[in-house]
Amino acid sequence: MYTLLSGLYKYMFQKDEYCILILGLDNAGKTTFLEQSKTRFNKQYKGMSLSKITTTVGLNIGTVDVGKTRLMFWDLGGQEELQSLWDKGAWPSPPLAGWWLQPSSMSSQYYAECHGVIYVIDSTDEERLSESKQAFEKVVASEALDGVPILVLANKQDVETCLSIPDIKTAFSDCTCKIGRRDCLTQACSALTGKGVREGIEWMVKCVVRNVHRPPRQRDIT
Repeated sequence: MYTLLSGLYKYMFQKDEYCILILGLDNAGKTTFLEQSKTRFNKQYKGMSLSKITTTVGLNIGTVDVGKTRLMFWDLGGQEELQSLWDKGAWPSPPLAGWWLQPSSMSSQYYAECHGVIYVIDSTDEERLSESKQAFEKVVASEALDGVPILVLANKQDVETCLSIPDIKTAFSDCTCKIGRRDCLTQACSALTGKGVREGIEWMVKCVVRNVHRPPRQRDIT
């Protein structure tokens, strides 16, 4: 009887929660993507003005519910001096959505605790494409992320002069061997207009749910 009631409680009042890292260089559009995701999947979320989004200097937190699945996003600052902290730091207890933390207050391991990675590329910034590739190589080479699905978003595809998906795939082709057999998708996206946001989130949900090597966390529905 206890097992039956416990299972019923979990079905009715708990969600499977997966932690997703949003990485990429500064100004790639990571926080704009997070805001668009929250607006599209959370009916009660009014959203913030995208024109008021500034460079993240620590960490932005956000949650999105897709059916019985909850994604908790960790949007990390992409400045060069902060990239070394991508695989470090967290918090002593789960913060509220929308909080941000300075790097000095971080204390755990993001890579070890996450279930998926969304890597955002600025498709309009060809000059920094090589820099973005180098940062991406370090991400996929990390043993702590072995087997974790990676969604590569070619952002700002609404700009006529942007690099195409084939251009970006060619530039990042050297990373293929390090990606290995994990789920990985390169997708066109415009975080500003919302194009490609829903498709990317839904793809990530499918990948994390079927990845038996990193089981979800259980959270009460609120």
